[in-house]
Amino acid sequence: MREQPRLKTGQNLLDRRLFLGNAALGLSGIALTALLAEQGLLAATPDQTQTPQYPGPIIRPEAPLAPRPPHFPPRAHRVLVIFCSGAVSHVDSFDYKPELIKRNGQPLPGAESLVTFQGEQGNLVAPIWTFRPRGQSGKHMSDLFPMLAEKADDLCFIHSMTAKSNTHGPAENQMSTGFTLDGFPSVGAWVTYALGSENADLPAFVAIPDPRGGPQTGPNNWNSAFLPAVFQGTPWSASRPIPHLARPDSVSANRDEATRNFVNLLNGRHAEQHPDDSALLARIASYELAARMQLKAPEAANLASESPLTHKLYGTDSPDPNKAGFARNCLLARRLLERGVRFVQLFNGSYAMGEGVGNWDGHKTIRDQYSIHAPIFDQPCAALLDDLKRTGLLEDTVVVWVTEFGRMPTFQKGANGRDHNPYGFTVWLTGAGVKRAHSHGATDDFGHKAVDSVCTIYDLHATILHLLGLDHEQLTYYHNGINRRLTDVHGSVLHTILT
Repeated sequence: MREQPRLKTGQNLLDRRLFLGNAALGLSGIALTALLAEQGLLAATPDQTQTPQYPGPIIRPEAPLAPRPPHFPPRAHRVLVIFCSGAVSHVDSFDYKPELIKRNGQPLPGAESLVTFQGEQGNLVAPIWTFRPRGQSGKHMSDLFPMLAEKADDLCFIHSMTAKSNTHGPAENQMSTGFTLDGFPSVGAWVTYALGSENADLPAFVAIPDPRGGPQTGPNNWNSAFLPAVFQGTPWSASRPIPHLARPDSVSANRDEATRNFVNLLNGRHAEQHPDDSALLARIASYELAARMQLKAPEAANLASESPLTHKLYGTDSPDPNKAGFARNCLLARRLLERGVRFVQLFNGSYAMGEGVGNWDGHKTIRDQYSIHAPIFDQPCAALLDDLKRTGLLEDTVVVWVTEFGRMPTFQKGANGRDHNPYGFTVWLTGAGVKRAHSHGATDDFGHKAVDSVCTIYDLHATILHLLGLDHEQLTYYHNGINRRLTDVHGSVLHTILT
């Protein structure tokens, strides 16, 4: 029988006990990796594919969410995007058109036989809610959002926004990613890729879906696409905590902590043995973030720590569960921003419940539908702006309110609602670096098409990046032979709306 080779001094061969131990750890690692991938928390590997002309940010494998410097001094350090899914009617809310009121019931001049997304259009219909001058600026806003209208002097309106699609899904994609097609990174993912995080214990990018369900294109609005998965948004709402993060009831707090400490010890020893393995360092960083989130996320979501006055301000005590749910999400958004979450995307409106129930898609009975939705949105949103201002967060946070497109100044034939209109609509901003009580651009006399200082979603994205100290033309990622940008090959910063 052949003699087995003897072990040399210091030789480190894998024995049976070590093999079984590593196998057990490997299975748990696979499970954790799947969980992290589901939540978009897998760490990035070093980006070696950038070209010399567009080097991109330097990503440290052991700390992919570490803070990174912007291209130039920023005006804002955080972003809150409030997205009303379903396309809010600008002519009934923010875009005052006296001529539309004057010509109520008449054909739209030059478009008497106009056919739009859902068919032939009828006559012009005046704003359903009365417009009034607001604040010291005298800005006209309608009674649709009476509490938000009180903030008119703090808002900067873009009345000449345009979109590339008149269909909800592609238009949502464009507003959140810059492209109408699926498969492109969201604004928040680009920002996180560029700047990292200001909080090592929470996600850098959080998406807060409506309590009733998500937007039509769902995770497309917060995905990372071809960017490393660590940069995608983490869905999290006041009513739906981050899945699988809570400690099981069968595991005590002491045992949980002891397990984390032991895993950290093993990871540290393994890293010492393989100091040049960047992928290993990236995985360890992801595991450590998940562990820290397990401790910090419940505290961030603990709305019970807020005062009764704050809850009343937001309306979390509303008898309407939809309003109370959205109010809690607004309060969660403020708590995340004040804890250093870089990018928060807050949604109002859900397609899960269908037209007329869960979103702003006012085709058939816009008066009845908006009378339900507006009170759900108005008080919590106004309270959020008040709270950001009161706490000083608004000084270095930019808030952007968007919807995927606007609505027609006419009613659809055979219906009491307005059809899709991507040719001219309103978005607004407030906060760091943005002019207040300011209006940019205009639609025509009826609110049909943008005619003055026409803006694109590319321009809006370029401006958001600019406020964060980022040059939208230099923020790139090399993918499939192309230096991809959030703004594609378009976009200009809207300097006229900035202070």
